[in-house]
Amino acid sequence: MNIILTSPLVSVNWLHEKLGANNLVVLDGTIAKTFNALSQQIPTARFFDIKQKFSDTSNAFPSAFPSEYQFQIEAQNLGINQDSAIVVYDDKGIYSSARVWWLFKAFGFSNIAVLDGGFPEWKKAGFPIENAAPYNDNKGSFKASLQPNYMKFFDDIKTASEHKTHTIIDARSSDRFNCKVPEPREGLRRGTIPNSVNLPFTNLLEHGTFKSKKEIAKAFYMLAEPDEAIIFSCGSGITACVLALGAELSGYKNISVYDGSWTEYGTLTSGNMEQPKTWTKDELLAYILIYVSHSDLNESRKETAYILSRVDKNVYQRVYEQFEKDNDYQSIQNIIEAVNTHDYYRNDLADLFADIKLLAFADGGYNEMEKAVYSNLKKILKDA
Repeated sequence: MNIILTSPLVSVNWLHEKLGANNLVVLDGTIAKTFNALSQQIPTARFFDIKQKFSDTSNAFPSAFPSEYQFQIEAQNLGINQDSAIVVYDDKGIYSSARVWWLFKAFGFSNIAVLDGGFPEWKKAGFPIENAAPYNDNKGSFKASLQPNYMKFFDDIKTASEHKTHTIIDARSSDRFNCKVPEPREGLRRGTIPNSVNLPFTNLLEHGTFKSKKEIAKAFYMLAEPDEAIIFSCGSGITACVLALGAELSGYKNISVYDGSWTEYGTLTSGNMEQPKTWTKDELLAYILIYVSHSDLNESRKETAYILSRVDKNVYQRVYEQFEKDNDYQSIQNIIEAVNTHDYYRNDLADLFADIKLLAFADGGYNEMEKAVYSNLKKILKDA
């Protein structure tokens, strides 16, 4: 009897019991896998090459969404049929396997599940493994049928960000989201898609497996209602799919993934200052601190050093360029517009006011001009 998968997530125990089923196809979705004497896999697994076979390699950005034709041909080359039941895993537990799951769904195939805990959990259970080898068997009958709403692209995310048509949830770590650490991709600027919120994909996991459905649902409920339209983003479109998987487990239906994610957005926006309504919180913080530091018509070295301790140098430089173009009235209007873009809670404002005061004291004094600017900003920010 053919397997029909009723959940997007299966356990290693379940897979071990079903391993001999007629229509079962096990896919290894590990990124950067190589076949050598040390390579191991779950028995009968076939390597799903995300980077080369199932990405548009002509695209400037990594792991770009393939065409319908490319996906169909490569899936057939792996012997996948229309009636196959697919279980996909990776060597990290829950990582790139979710991207494979989401790709199949985006091309109209739903009889697929991710192996909870992946290869590490399989080995931990003591189940059999074998030496890995490329698939060289019969082609399959798989037919791709593109589902347009599953993937979002640059123009989609710009619209969603500007008009707040979707809740944009970023799967990167909180330090990357808040621009506290450099991006791992060389040359990529730090930053955040305007009007996005953060839910690190690791928050859904514990020891490489998903947390309980109740815990996962709670994590999403803090950010979006089940009927809201959601776009998931990350660094390059891989771990955003982990959030998509968690959302589906929690009953969310109107979900999509931004394919290029921050790698594309951060590159195409090139770090130039956009309109205040699209500023990140770091850009706004930099602008406010620069504004305060110039209240006495001079930004001291200590004040500059303090600003650079709070925001990335590249953020500071592009914000400073914008500040120099604006008169005092424009600066205030920019701050009001940017503040209204973000949902500032009482604690956020308290931190912001603390930053302003610390900057004012950075050069050893707190003069009357700085006090007046602080009081004015406090009123503006609380009324915005």
